[in-house]
Amino acid sequence: MNSTRRAFLGTAGAAAGLAALGMSTPAAAATTRPGTGTGRRRRRVPPSGIGMHLFTMRTPLATDFRGTLERLAEIGYATVGVSGRHGHSAAGIRRMLDETRLKAVLEHVAYTTVTGSGLPQAIEDVRTLGGSWVVVPSLPPEMHSPAGYREAARQFNIAGRVARESGLKVLFHNHDGDHDVVDGESLYGILLKETDPELVGFELDVYWAAKGGDDPRRLFVTDRRRFPVLHVKDMAANGGFEDVGSGVLDFPAMFDTARSGGVRQWLVEHDAPADPFASALNSYRYLSTLRY
Repeated sequence: MNSTRRAFLGTAGAAAGLAALGMSTPAAAATTRPGTGTGRRRRRVPPSGIGMHLFTMRTPLATDFRGTLERLAEIGYATVGVSGRHGHSAAGIRRMLDETRLKAVLEHVAYTTVTGSGLPQAIEDVRTLGGSWVVVPSLPPEMHSPAGYREAARQFNIAGRVARESGLKVLFHNHDGDHDVVDGESLYGILLKETDPELVGFELDVYWAAKGGDDPRRLFVTDRRRFPVLHVKDMAANGGFEDVGSGVLDFPAMFDTARSGGVRQWLVEHDAPADPFASALNSYRYLSTLRY
């Protein structure tokens, strides 16, 4: 494990040791409210910025889309990222969002759509949903090379120019493999360096960044204002997925430089929740009480 990952990943043994001493893990300590404890933490995630990436809720959405949105709103979520429509049109989802007083901020759209003839319709759909960002969730496996990422950067700039005409921006969502170094070059670094900041941004999945050996705190500082959206996803001690605040990622440390990164939306995600609604509630409670 490299030094970057050690900055974010705790261990089950360390957590158990702290508990035995009556001390909090970093995640637990982060919920200290102003005026209590050391009183050093004053910043909070704005309530209007706490959202749910709907991939987390795909199972209940498949049978009751509106009811699922309604329950998320009741928990306290303000926004959603759309990932899969489950047979509904963009206009139909927008109606359900309006009825439940939620706001869609983005939609995930395949790379081949964004770089092909489907881009104008994708832009129109995101506008219909009320969002600001067209997000490419991943690159095709055959592009996993410096040359492939350079081509992706070129295509993102083209798509970003088209999206800007409609007041939108193209973002890229990362997985761990995007942070690989291939032939001496950082693949993610290629995208950061070779895309136009005015046209292309990034939806940073902090779990996959940490698992890939990258450091969100560093990215927020070295590539300022490139990250308007986060996927806030926690990591279990065994490297799996966990509810936000229940795992080993140090979110207060990550968020410390989020302002310089331009973060405006904190979208909760859990790739494989046993109970999506319980997971949504646990993660919301943590983010809404987090002080950093």
